[in-house]
Amino acid sequence: QVQLAESGGGLVQAGGSLRLSCEASGRIFNNHAMGWFRQAPGKEREFVATISWNGGMKYYADSVKGRFTISRDNAKNTLRLQLSSLKPEDTGIYYCAASQYNHIQDDPEQYVYWGQGTQVTVSS
Repeated sequence: QVQLAESGGGLVQAGGSLRLSCEASGRIFNNHAMGWFRQAPGKEREFVATISWNGGMKYYADSVKGRFTISRDNAKNTLRLQLSSLKPEDTGIYYCAASQYNHIQDDPEQYVYWGQGTQVTVSS
């Protein structure tokens, strides 16, 4: 069992930045690929970014490529997402998740543990 807790969300103006963190506890964090997903009001949850178990591989949704950076610190059981050049369409609840595999995944069905989410609101 892995427990995940996101933090770092908030209200920011367009063009601004935020850093989200996800603290993991429980079973060994290091074995799992991790991902960030988001859900905007009235929309389905969508993939944002994923990172392999050792941080060696990363993959981003086209909508955030070049603006967001995913990273992990296995010694601290922490996953992060740096959000830059934010746009109003980035608004939503951001969730971190742990995959059942150690390699990168953009399919939410492959993720077995989820946090409660943190709200990101970008004003225009």
